[in-house]
Amino acid sequence: MAIYLLYGEETYLLETRVKKIKKDFGEQVLGINYIQIDETNVDSLISNLETPAFGFQKKLIIAKNTGLFKKEKKSANKTKTENKKSKQENENMTIQEKIANYLQQNQKELNDTVDLIFIEQEVEKNSLYSVIEKIGEVKEFALLKLPELITNIKKICNAYKVTIDDNSAKYLVECSGTNMQDLINEVRKLIEYKGENGNITKEDIDKLCIKQIQAVIFDLTDNLGKKDIKSALEVLHGLISNKEPVQKILVTLYNHFKKLYIIKIAEEYGKDIATAMNLKPNQMFLVTKYKVQAKYFQKSELRNILEELVNLDANSKVRIN
Repeated sequence: MAIYLLYGEETYLLETRVKKIKKDFGEQVLGINYIQIDETNVDSLISNLETPAFGFQKKLIIAKNTGLFKKEKKSANKTKTENKKSKQENENMTIQEKIANYLQQNQKELNDTVDLIFIEQEVEKNSLYSVIEKIGEVKEFALLKLPELITNIKKICNAYKVTIDDNSAKYLVECSGTNMQDLINEVRKLIEYKGENGNITKEDIDKLCIKQIQAVIFDLTDNLGKKDIKSALEVLHGLISNKEPVQKILVTLYNHFKKLYIIKIAEEYGKDIATAMNLKPNQMFLVTKYKVQAKYFQKSELRNILEELVNLDANSKVRIN
C-alpha cells in the first residue's frame, strides 16, 4: 500500500503531485477501483479499504478535506477504568484512531491492493498523522518564497524560448500574488503575447496582467505619498471601473495603511518589522516596499487616515429618519 498525506496552501503544486500519482496508477473507474472520500462519507473509509477492487489489481482512494487531521476529541462517555474490554476500547476510539489502527494493523494485507491519498489544506499532528508519517509519506506544499517563484517563472518562460529577467519576474509576483496557478495563468498570456525569442518586460506586465487589488493599492498609496492626487484618483477610478466593491477597496486601504502605521510604531520602539506586521514567510519580500511607502507619511498622518476611514465606515451606517 502506498499512502500519502499531502497538504498545504500551494494547491497548484499539490494537485500536480496528485495528478502524477493518478497517472502512474493507471486506469480508474469511479466506484470500482477509484473511490472518493470527503467529510460526508469519511466513516466509509475502512469499509472501502476492505472491499476488493473487482476486476482490477489495485484500488485508488482519494480522501480530500475529510476533517480527519483536526484535533481529536475523545468520546464524552469514555470510562476511566484502566482494564477496559477491547470492544469498549473500540467504541471509545475517535474516527482518526480507528483509521490509524486499521492502517497500521493491516499494512501488509493492503500493500498490494490499495493506494491511499489524503489531501488537506491544514493538518494537526494526531494519531493518524503519526501513523502515515511512519508507514507512508507526509508532504507539505507551503506557499513558495520569492526566489522559488522567480525560478519557476523563468523556467516556464525558458521552456517556450521566452526570456524574463529577475526584476520583471519579481514585479509579476508583486502584481499577481504568490499563488503559483495565478502566476502561471499570467505567464501564459505574456508568453503568447511576446512569442518565441521574445523578452517579457515590466511594461508588458502592466499592459496584460491582472493586478490583485493589493498591488493596485500599493500604486494608489505611492501616488498619495508623492502628493500626485491626479494619478491616485485615476488608480481609484480604475478599481471602480473594474467593478471592485467599494467596501473591498476601503477594507484593503485600511489594512494597507494599518501596516504602514505598524511600521512606524515598530521603528519607534526598535521592534522587528516583519514580526510586527505578522507577514507570512512568502511575503517577506514586501517588507522593503512597505518601508519605502511608510517614509512618505508621518505617524500622525497615518493615524488620522485610519481614523478617517473608521469614521467613513461609521457614517455610512447612520440611518436617516
